[in-house]
Amino acid sequence: MARIAGVDLPREKRGEVALTYIYGVGRPSARSVLDKARVDLSKRVKAWTEDEVSRIRDIIEREYKVEGDLRRELSMNVKRLMDIGAYRGIRHRRGLPVRGQRTHTNARTRKGPRRGVMIKKKPAAAAPSAAKKTGA
Repeated sequence: MARIAGVDLPREKRGEVALTYIYGVGRPSARSVLDKARVDLSKRVKAWTEDEVSRIRDIIEREYKVEGDLRRELSMNVKRLMDIGAYRGIRHRRGLPVRGQRTHTNARTRKGPRRGVMIKKKPAAAAPSAAKKTGA
């Protein structure tokens, strides 16, 4: 099993698709990595030689920010927006849509499940007995 950037790549998938299992590598960047490493795009991961795996690993480490480093950078960007009090940071803090979407309806992904308004129930036993006393 090929292990690149701390991720075990699935052995049965084509190289182009298998590299997308790495956070921060999509199809276009996977194609460019395989082209630079001179590996056939349609070749399965289990057919890669150790030399090919090391070339791919070197290219990804040298040219791309992936996995933990990328996640850390993105979270720091959001934290920076929250710290300076930017509008986008406030929206992140409140868990609301950040990019201008409407919130009157929809926005359920960011807002979470609906919380219904509590309906006050009348005590069922007290209401009929009070009516009987006044009517008799």
